[in-house]
Amino acid sequence: MTRDVVSLLQVVVVALGGLLLTGLMAKIRARAEGRVGPPVTQPLREVAKRLGRESPRATAGRAHGAVPMVLVVTTAVAAGLVPLVGLQTAGGAGADALVVVFLLLTGSLSLAAGGLATATAFGGMGASRAMALSALAEPALLVALAAFAVPAGSLSLPVLLHHGLSVPIAMVSPSHVLAALALFIVVVAETGRLPVDNPSTHLELTMIHEAMTLEYGGRDLALLTLGAAMRLGLLLALLGTLAVPWGIATSSSPLALASGLILVGVKATVLAVVIALAEVHSAKLRLFRVPELLAAAFVVASLAVLVGVVAR
Repeated sequence: MTRDVVSLLQVVVVALGGLLLTGLMAKIRARAEGRVGPPVTQPLREVAKRLGRESPRATAGRAHGAVPMVLVVTTAVAAGLVPLVGLQTAGGAGADALVVVFLLLTGSLSLAAGGLATATAFGGMGASRAMALSALAEPALLVALAAFAVPAGSLSLPVLLHHGLSVPIAMVSPSHVLAALALFIVVVAETGRLPVDNPSTHLELTMIHEAMTLEYGGRDLALLTLGAAMRLGLLLALLGTLAVPWGIATSSSPLALASGLILVGVKATVLAVVIALAEVHSAKLRLFRVPELLAAAFVVASLAVLVGVVAR
């Protein structure tokens, strides 16, 4: 029962926190550019408003309408399995890196399928670009998670986090730093942030994620927005937890869970602020240069694995 409560708490935190982090990043970017910007709660208000509206469905079949729910459900399941607030989740020791990568990939594939199902030029273009980048980002994500797992000798996230808490010196090892750097690059790519994608653009020739959502509206668009925000919150919280595991609850006491909740929120917020400030001074890369960035992330992650194996 306690594990189920922790998993449910993590899903709620990732959903609400992801929306608030999206609004926070937009606010920071606007203020850094000399604009007032929307309030931090703007994404939350938009989702709440659109959930009460009907969803105009394009003549694209059932797959098109099922995509938003698949994206939200897969991300919610991943958020419930991954140890973020506490080590004891519903997944137990079975919550390993392979499961997380599979769930995230399922959501990405469903979104691309929805873009293709509309049979529009922009939807197909965005889907093809997203799959090309995902083919490079997902392997880098898996290798980066494997680099974190080398010292613990297990891909189980609770096991490797427990090892990090019991061996604090491992957190400053070269392998750990390289793995965190590689995972940071992958998170930027997976969440569609600059310099990989511009979340605030509506230029059809440059957008990737937005191109796949042009035919959605109402409740479907609200779920897509929620799913994208949940992926942002999940990946930022996962990066912060793996890079600095201190503070995660090792027991089921209310005080420990409250402390873990606050600290994972602080870690994700710090990473969101760093990304938002970096976006102000960054320009979107040309599409053919993005694979070079993701290839660099894969090389860094592979180097982290090699260093970890040699130093073990």
